[in-house]
Amino acid sequence: MRLREMASLLGLSKEEKRELWQVLDELEQEGKAQQDKKGRYSKVSGKKKKNKIREKDSKAVKEWNSGKEKNRVKKRLTENHFQEDLADMPRYEGTFIGHNKGFGFVETEELEEDIYIPEENTGTAMHQDRVVVVVTREPEDGKRREGAVVKILERGTIQIVGTYQNNRDYGFVLSDNPRFSKDIFIPKKDSKGVRDGDKVVVQITDYGTKNKSPEGKVIEDLGSMKAPGTDILAIVKSFGIPSEFPDKVLRQAERVPDHVLDADRDGRLDLTHLLTVTIDGEDAKDLDDAISLTKEGDIYHLGVHIADVSNYVQGGSALDREALKRGTSVYLADRVVPMLPVRLSNGICSLNQGQDRLTLSCLMDIDSSGKRISYQIAETVIRVDERMSYTDVKNILEDTDPQAKERYASLIPMFFLMKELSGIIRESRHHRGSIDFDFPESKIILNAAGRAIDVKPYEANVATRIIEDFMLMANETVAEEYCKEGKPFVYRTHDNPDPEKVESLLTLLRNQGVAVQKMGQEITPKEIQQILEQIQGLENEPQISRLTLRTMKQARYTTQCSGHFGLAAKYYCHFTSPIRRYPDLQIHRIIKDNLRGRLIREGRTEHYQEILEDVAQQSSACERRADEAERESDKLKKAEYMSYHLGEEYEGIISGVTGWGFYVELPNTVEGLVHVNTLRDDYYTFDKETYELRGDMTRKVYRLGQKVKVRVADADTFLKTVDFTVVHP
Repeated sequence: MRLREMASLLGLSKEEKRELWQVLDELEQEGKAQQDKKGRYSKVSGKKKKNKIREKDSKAVKEWNSGKEKNRVKKRLTENHFQEDLADMPRYEGTFIGHNKGFGFVETEELEEDIYIPEENTGTAMHQDRVVVVVTREPEDGKRREGAVVKILERGTIQIVGTYQNNRDYGFVLSDNPRFSKDIFIPKKDSKGVRDGDKVVVQITDYGTKNKSPEGKVIEDLGSMKAPGTDILAIVKSFGIPSEFPDKVLRQAERVPDHVLDADRDGRLDLTHLLTVTIDGEDAKDLDDAISLTKEGDIYHLGVHIADVSNYVQGGSALDREALKRGTSVYLADRVVPMLPVRLSNGICSLNQGQDRLTLSCLMDIDSSGKRISYQIAETVIRVDERMSYTDVKNILEDTDPQAKERYASLIPMFFLMKELSGIIRESRHHRGSIDFDFPESKIILNAAGRAIDVKPYEANVATRIIEDFMLMANETVAEEYCKEGKPFVYRTHDNPDPEKVESLLTLLRNQGVAVQKMGQEITPKEIQQILEQIQGLENEPQISRLTLRTMKQARYTTQCSGHFGLAAKYYCHFTSPIRRYPDLQIHRIIKDNLRGRLIREGRTEHYQEILEDVAQQSSACERRADEAERESDKLKKAEYMSYHLGEEYEGIISGVTGWGFYVELPNTVEGLVHVNTLRDDYYTFDKETYELRGDMTRKVYRLGQKVKVRVADADTFLKTVDFTVVHP
């Protein structure tokens, strides 16, 4: 049982629950009890108990069986005495990655594999700390390299979000991030009177010692963990995402006009006569891109019109500094944390139907082969004729909604023209080798109380592809001009994958029965594309596609134009979303300064050369932070949803295989783990070459892409995990 289950069964008070925890901790130390990775306690058998005691009595011999000198070194290590004994040991600087069991790993730039740090050698290191580590054992006999933390260079965390547990004279905060394995002790005077079970933000005041818990003080009460939205707010806070705008920023936003001023129209190209639409999701309120399209002969005249946010957010202003700090809008299960105040993002900067709006337009002439033959980038004024949704456009093009066809009859010819041009552009991009990973996203449905009541796959359709194709074309066009002219700029860069990872992928593909000729050389986007085409229709296609995607490097923002591997594009940037992405806003300023001749005349080139490297790094970091927060939000709500379906059976596909079990993905995109120790029918061995679990006696095999029927065994919203067991026929 877990601690809370035992406490409930015994009817313990909060104070008695703390005492029970201490008793269980002592039993673990004595080797009489053990705790699994789900936090469940069980009795240790006699044999295991003796082994535990023996390990405790002879730990130094077990860990350091190379003489008295190393025993002495280990003792000094565990007592945090780091003297001349360590001088001859290899040492590295790196980042400490904690584990909920107390041990950890250190990731270094010099070593490919991380260094395992046993619990007794972690010192006071906490998750994300920059540390110095000495290597106490080199890899041998299949065992990984081990080390000990000898110095904390920089604390990676000064605040923690967690659940407050109240006692009479003090409290503890249990971190929401299981990688922080130590509870934070809170003196009564520093608790701010928060209630038991509240989610709180804690500032760490003392990182403790080996035998003393870290100490902190409550700086913010997020409310009861049972209140709607508190769970997602806790994720926002735990990632350090600013959720409220400073007063100065809000006051500045209030001074922005809610309509286009006549003075702002001067010098702009008036495109209000063009038939123009926005196409977005039904719930979207920040509409930053609009489309116009006509055709003369064999030439398509495509207009991609992007909100001119830079007209209202001046560089260096309070609004701008806050936007850079946030880097991007963050889209979570129950909310959007915007980069800009709502007055701007949903108001004057949003391309709302029937309202004149300032834009930067990329006007492109494209021939019947998808080649751009001419273009113009200009400051413009537009007026959107219709605010369309992806669903309505899709239904019109697929002839599935007579009412939508009737309502938007005047726009239907343009929609079919969009579909035609989109297909041409996509085929042209495919021909050059652009890789198209088309995975369904998750749409999580919440009720009024913020609880997940359904999870559905949300797949791309003809309408989403139209917008994607047109935005990509505009992004490439803008990037090409500024790269060729050598002006300071921010590009979207996707580097070539690591050759070793590619070779591992190719080996896996061959073992999966995919005939791959490529070997021992750098791979091209075209060759990746051919692999994806080769596996189309196989039962393990989605899983192999995901493994292929994981081989790719992460895209980032840079000041160098080195191309985009995934798109097979020599030039690429982000130009089309300045409401929700800071790099787009930044390059809009550069474009306008260039159009107005200010880059050279007013020395703006030097200004941008000074700031753009920091802008690129900050934007990349904020993007990664947002992606991680969005994943955590989805994992939490998926686990919550599955917790209402314990014991129910589903058919899914094996999406990953490891030594500890295999992952199963359900049709609704929920993924859960079947632990290998729940496979009672045999003893299973993991084959790294083929990514298979094989039964030693039954010869039963579990492999990627295999269909399997599972039962929901557990769903843990704290760990954000789902566990399945196999349903045998």
